[in-house]
Amino acid sequence: MSGAPGGRRPPFPGLPGERVLEEAAGARRRRGNGGGSVPGTLLCTNRRLAFVPGQAPGSRGLLRSEDEVALPCIHKLVAASSFSKPKVLTAASTLKFIPEELAVFCRDFRLLRFSFPENGLAPQAFRVANAIAQAREAAARLGDAADGWASPGEAIPEEEEEEEEEEEDEGSSTTLLFESLRDWEEELQRLGAAGWRVSAVNERFDMAPSLPQYLWVPSGLLDHDLKRTFGHFQERRVPRLCWHHPGGGDLLRAASFHPASEPGSEDVRCLEELLLGGRGPCVLADTAELPTLADIQLAHLRLRALCLPGAVAEDKWLSALEGTRWLDHVRSCLRKAAEVASLLAGKRCSVILQEPSDRDLNCLLASLVQLLGDPHARSLPGFQSLVQREWVAAGHPFPRRLGLLCQDSPREEAPVFLLFLDCTWQLLWQFPAHFGFTEAFLLALHDSSFSPDCSTFRFSCQRQRGRSSLPRLPSQTYRRMGGWQEPGGHRGHPKPCSFPPVWAWGRRYSRQQREQFRNPAGPPGPAGPPTPSTPTEPRLWGEPRLVLALAKGSLCPHPLPWWSRPPQRAPVWGSPSGSQGTLGGLLGTSCQPPPGLLLPCTAGPCVRLWHRCYLRGLPQEQRGRLAPSLAGLTEELQLLQERLRAWNLRRPH
Repeated sequence: MSGAPGGRRPPFPGLPGERVLEEAAGARRRRGNGGGSVPGTLLCTNRRLAFVPGQAPGSRGLLRSEDEVALPCIHKLVAASSFSKPKVLTAASTLKFIPEELAVFCRDFRLLRFSFPENGLAPQAFRVANAIAQAREAAARLGDAADGWASPGEAIPEEEEEEEEEEEDEGSSTTLLFESLRDWEEELQRLGAAGWRVSAVNERFDMAPSLPQYLWVPSGLLDHDLKRTFGHFQERRVPRLCWHHPGGGDLLRAASFHPASEPGSEDVRCLEELLLGGRGPCVLADTAELPTLADIQLAHLRLRALCLPGAVAEDKWLSALEGTRWLDHVRSCLRKAAEVASLLAGKRCSVILQEPSDRDLNCLLASLVQLLGDPHARSLPGFQSLVQREWVAAGHPFPRRLGLLCQDSPREEAPVFLLFLDCTWQLLWQFPAHFGFTEAFLLALHDSSFSPDCSTFRFSCQRQRGRSSLPRLPSQTYRRMGGWQEPGGHRGHPKPCSFPPVWAWGRRYSRQQREQFRNPAGPPGPAGPPTPSTPTEPRLWGEPRLVLALAKGSLCPHPLPWWSRPPQRAPVWGSPSGSQGTLGGLLGTSCQPPPGLLLPCTAGPCVRLWHRCYLRGLPQEQRGRLAPSLAGLTEELQLLQERLRAWNLRRPH
């Protein structure tokens, strides 16, 4: 490892387990086309690539700057020289020239450029370029086992403990992680879902390894009977409650029926109690109308390529954006969620979201439906709890879908969670006064999804997350209420993970930055459940055993696989009338949405590109009008003044 000139460099105050591999003091960070450059130190650690303005590393070790990027977030590393063609660096490649510039293409749409002036930096530039390529691949190899990120016995710096205390007032203390029975019971009580209970049937993860330990199931179904239903669904992911609308509608989610399932009479009784339970008609809403994982991945790759400097001529940019189909996918997800939310608000029924695996698009749909129908989910702590329940606890495979593991097949990569954040941003843009958080919060969450020091996105399910703490008993662990604590914990609480959740924002963002997460124009305080509304139609459309399918805004009879014949009685309503449109038909006799329900516009111009997220690699698109803070505006003003001075020096006198 290289040291600072003229003596030993003081230890870098990084994150627990972080160590500096290489550094290049005197490197310069380019600030975009014509934006000048800033001198500083380029550091490569086993966690991240960091540029510290000035001649020495700073006093903080937090991933909170536009000059820092986590290693898993690096999509491509390119070295360039005046005498050689640009070369893409990998761990297996051999760099045969001294780089004059490094371009770091990030998965979060950033483009970082570093240059090395000719002042004796050649050896450092060569070493740091190779170190980044090696460290990036080593970080990906760690995978879900999470080995090597934290060293046993390392304590978090005291100043970070202070940040954790500060962070409590930002909503983390009221964010439910759904790792304990108490969290599930507390949320079920908030929803007021009569007829449902918390089951610990999967407490040992022996019934369904990818499901959480606790499930919301009908009160009338005993755990002994519930166990009979797991084998009839793919990946053993049975239907369970997600959300209860005050008007009486229940939202459930499940995997598809197992194709080889042949339930006996007793199993059928248990299955129908789980699916129907005397709650009235049941509507099955599958994900066939939504983009596939391959569609999402292809659209995201095209969008990322389009948002690079010089990717396409300016007069063809909009048509190229349409060709990515990313906004089409956003539109289809919003439209489907609006249909389900309208159905729950306007009819007293159960809606079951069904997806073959129940781990991807079901997470997205269940979350969007609650954002549309539950004001609490639109508050900052409510949104964080929503992500914890419908994504983290539900077993969304973040490492595979975000492409953080080099050994994974490219077919497994599909940024479904990033698509959800885009959909959320669309809602925030259309209904800004209904949300308690801001675009800055969504952007921080988007970027943090690639951070290696958060348990939230590091593992694929709750079982895996719990196992990660087993070999780390000597080290400190993170609890939601108490911050960092010594091993042992308290009896009656779940075994904590060695990595804090992403909601510990104080570890990566300053108080000033976190203050920008809250929307001053949003709801004044924590929102309660949506206002109970009178159903537009009584629970009369069919006998309780009636099962319908929701497809393209219409309902039609859909028998369960083990039924020998379809229901004899057709629903009273099936297709929306032409005057009301799809959502009007689902709402019943009136197109006016009930109080608390948001119905987004999904017409062409209403679904927009998230400029501040996707165009960060194009600095000219960001200057002056989308600066995220006062500090950002000050920096831009300084850069413009530098450009003006340089222009004046070049002018003939």
